[in-house]
Amino acid sequence: MRCEVGIQKSNVALSATHFRADLQEGGGKSAAIAYTLIETARLNGVDPRAWLTHVLARIADHKITRINELLPWRYAANAA
Repeated sequence: MRCEVGIQKSNVALSATHFRADLQEGGGKSAAIAYTLIETARLNGVDPRAWLTHVLARIADHKITRINELLPWRYAANAA
């Protein structure tokens, strides 16, 4: 609920193309995942773009057993 309110108040610009993609099968679920990741980063005081860039640069070689190291609150603690 809190993430949904944040998304509604955020400056997420959705074009008609993005909106149509959300209506397709799986598009809505993908959008919900993306918005949840972005809002979770914001709620933890982390710049979503910087955090996602950090995660995407490291996730391919990161061990699955240490995936918690890539969470936004861990990123915030390491960046401070």
